[in-house]
Amino acid sequence: MYQSTVKIQGFTIIELMVTLAIAAILVSLAAPSFKDIIQNNRMTTQYNELLASLSVARSESIKRGEDVIALSSNGNNWEDGWTVFVDTDGDGAPSAAETIRVGATLSGNNTLRFDTDNVTYASNGLAIGIPIGTVQTFTLCDDRGNGNADAKGLIVSATGRVRHTLPAENAALACP
Repeated sequence: MYQSTVKIQGFTIIELMVTLAIAAILVSLAAPSFKDIIQNNRMTTQYNELLASLSVARSESIKRGEDVIALSSNGNNWEDGWTVFVDTDGDGAPSAAETIRVGATLSGNNTLRFDTDNVTYASNGLAIGIPIGTVQTFTLCDDRGNGNADAKGLIVSATGRVRHTLPAENAALACP
């Protein structure tokens, strides 16, 4: 009679526990940097949404030959969202028929501040209410507590141009 001896191979409980311990250590080291990646991506997405809304407002004002307003949902605290609209009835408030674009409430406890509750573009694309030679700055911050190091800024000039600014080059980026 022929007997085959098959050796069963596998991990011992000790080997498995050591492997899991090493994996847990590596995951705990990677988790904080992953959180930073998520926060950076969230801020970039929110920044781009605002940039797109202001760009649409300016281009629509030129295209339609009418004033177009980007209006905060809550005073100078833009983190509650905003609406881009053509104020055809002149009441300064958006209606469903006038609305072009709506910015959602910011997630992640991020804040978005601006000097006023609106940016109004004239039919020639100029920003109404911003004196020539000056700019106004949107400041986007998160809850990391790094002062202004992680802030993102968006400058609106009197010509209506919107551009990016960094904390190192703009002292106006003050996080609450």
